Amino acid sequence: MVRMEEISEFLQKGRARNVKQLVEEALSEGTAPGVILEEGLLAGMGVIGEKFKNNEVFVPEVLIAARALNAGLDILRPKLAESGVEAKGTAVIGTVKGDLHDIGKNIVKIMFEGHGIQVVDLGVDVSAEQFVDAAVENHANLICCSALLTTTMGEMGRVVEILKERGLRDSVKVMVGGAPITQSFCDSIGADAYAPDAATGAEAAIRLLGEMEG
Repeated sequence: MVRMEEISEFLQKGRARNVKQLVEEALSEGTAPGVILEEGLLAGMGVIGEKFKNNEVFVPEVLIAARALNAGLDILRPKLAESGVEAKGTAVIGTVKGDLHDIGKNIVKIMFEGHGIQVVDLGVDVSAEQFVDAAVENHANLICCSALLTTTMGEMGRVVEILKERGLRDSVKVMVGGAPITQSFCDSIGADAYAPDAATGAEAAIRLLGEMEG
């Protein structure tokens, strides 16, 4: 009988082949897809996220663990859909217009997926209008904007303004992050959350999505 702890441990070590094999075995043994997701894959990624936040692991380890996570998810996704397990919410993420930095954004994406959030990644150089349009098209509950250049930070405020103009401010939360971003900047533009790192960002996203459900 496959133990979920085994899946979690192999994921943390980045052993994609082992994760894939154990997920397949667990499914064949009749373990519910939702249990494999929560107690195996997401539990393992949660440990990586916490270690990343505490500087116990670094970007390469996160990327290797993410590859193992995706190997398991590839097997699990169809089964999750069949069993009616839904994502905890949908987030549109991207680096704002004028900024081409994407390493931080990519780590945020991994952490979000590791918390069971569906991610629509718009890439880099994304305008405020594109963020809002994508949120509408994908029925997203959350827009997450990243910036590394101080000259591009103003685009984040535009996202909040456009949501207000379109009457969407109550249904879509806005999270901001990146090296020059602070809590006071977040407050000044009326965004809903700021996170100093990707792991904290994922926790904040879960909190925001929970508030919207409530």
